[in-house]
Amino acid sequence: MPTPTPASAVISGAEALVALVRSFDPALVAAGECASVAEALARAEKACSGARVLAAARAVSAGEHRRRGFSDPAAWLSRHAGTTVGSAREQLRAGEALGALPVTQAALVGGEVSLAQAAEVVRAEAELPGCEARLLDLARRAGLGELKDQARKVTLAASDPAQLFARQHAARYLRHWVDRSGMVCLSGALPPAQGLPLVNRLDALAQGLRKARGKGADSFEACSADALVELSAGGAKKSSRSDLNIVVDLRAYRRGHAQPGEPCHLVGGGPVPVAWLREALADPFVKAVVHDGVKVLRVAHLGRHMKAELRTALELGKPPGFEGTSCAGPGCGAHYGLQWDHRDPVANLGPTSYDNLQPLCRPDHWEKTRRDREAGLLGRSRGRPGKSKTPGPSQGKARAKGGSEREPPPP
Repeated sequence: MPTPTPASAVISGAEALVALVRSFDPALVAAGECASVAEALARAEKACSGARVLAAARAVSAGEHRRRGFSDPAAWLSRHAGTTVGSAREQLRAGEALGALPVTQAALVGGEVSLAQAAEVVRAEAELPGCEARLLDLARRAGLGELKDQARKVTLAASDPAQLFARQHAARYLRHWVDRSGMVCLSGALPPAQGLPLVNRLDALAQGLRKARGKGADSFEACSADALVELSAGGAKKSSRSDLNIVVDLRAYRRGHAQPGEPCHLVGGGPVPVAWLREALADPFVKAVVHDGVKVLRVAHLGRHMKAELRTALELGKPPGFEGTSCAGPGCGAHYGLQWDHRDPVANLGPTSYDNLQPLCRPDHWEKTRRDREAGLLGRSRGRPGKSKTPGPSQGKARAKGGSEREPPPP
């Protein structure tokens, strides 16, 4: 009997795995075992997708797609992978580039990282040689969203601000079309200096609309659509939140250009030239924070309401990077729909201070509230610690403004 080749062994193993998975019924398995199955299959899926793309790249380089009746290699791969042609084309590019990154390739076929994560490392390494190791380490222990954020930060930080500014301006676009149901659809990209003020205004207006309409009335996405219409019609009220937060080193601002180690960037948008910043400060929609590297100011009081200074400091993100806010929940990193949570609840005499507030998405806020309740942190009153009481009118009004003991709606 002939000895199986590596290729035939993989093919037979893949067919055996498909047959095994087809016979698996989660309803007949305990929840704990289902979790283990999901984890094992997730690793197998990452390894299989990596091997698939590497094999496809090798086949395409030899013209095998033409022998199988396809003039476009991406069309051949998309037919068998069940993806779009565009996605297949991106995968083939990643498969070709992985040959120059053997460590990332080994992590991919070993099931340590996903194909999307490996592709992100490949792109970042092409833009900033030498960043592979740290990004791959992050990919092994974090999700794709967090990896994308970090890859964006390291590559933007290494970019020349003036050249980056020019590239972003040249790449702006807006497209619109009508879909099959008659809906007007939009797709676009704006440079951070114009895009961030727009989305910040939209988010603030959408949050206000959703709060006014009550829970369950409309999704945040629906409120965002209404906010865009209201904003374009000129009927939106100005929010108290800043439209654009700028972090700049005081020395760079005075000098007129930044040197290494002197940040000048938009929170959530990357570096900008100091020359542009000086012009932008004359625009009333900008709120800038000029710092000299020291720790952000502290603002604390015992009420729930956040003063404008405290909100601005929180929205800058953690020093010294000041890269904006993201969900502090484990493994989350979401940037939108965040709520400010009191680490030590207000009901437990926790202050509304810089050090006691953290951004959480709604599901993580809900989970944090549940843990606080189980720990007995939500039953104290300010007047008599250790005993709960029914809040009076003023307390009820304060509770409507936020805090970990105000239960967010379930996800």
